[in-house]
Amino acid sequence: MAPACGGKKPRLSAEAPARITTLGINAYLWRAALDTIAFMPLAQVDSNGGVIITDWYVSPQSANERVKVTVTILDTELRADAVRVAVQRQMLGATGWAEATVRAGTVQRLEETMLGRARDLRRNTIAPDR
Repeated sequence: MAPACGGKKPRLSAEAPARITTLGINAYLWRAALDTIAFMPLAQVDSNGGVIITDWYVSPQSANERVKVTVTILDTELRADAVRVAVQRQMLGATGWAEATVRAGTVQRLEETMLGRARDLRRNTIAPDR
């Protein structure tokens, strides 16, 4: 029997599939990542490679601090390790912008927010009225 045939019957489920690959990466994670950083200006977006890079964002509450975020979708499956976030932070000093430490938990909170949103999107795909 050919490996592609495998002999397994498709599993019928009331859930939306965990893998949606029309973009080359997981569409739920992609949409969730874009939703999560929607307030930031985008510098580069590559849906085939699964990369989103923001431009520098300066919060109105903190004009002497700016951040830049890079999101990489690593898999076609909706999994916790399928999204990676990197954050750069700079502070404005007397000589210009200088690298600064990213606050503890920032990357983890962003990843968790994206994963939670992706799960919600998946759930709403099958049962939009709930």
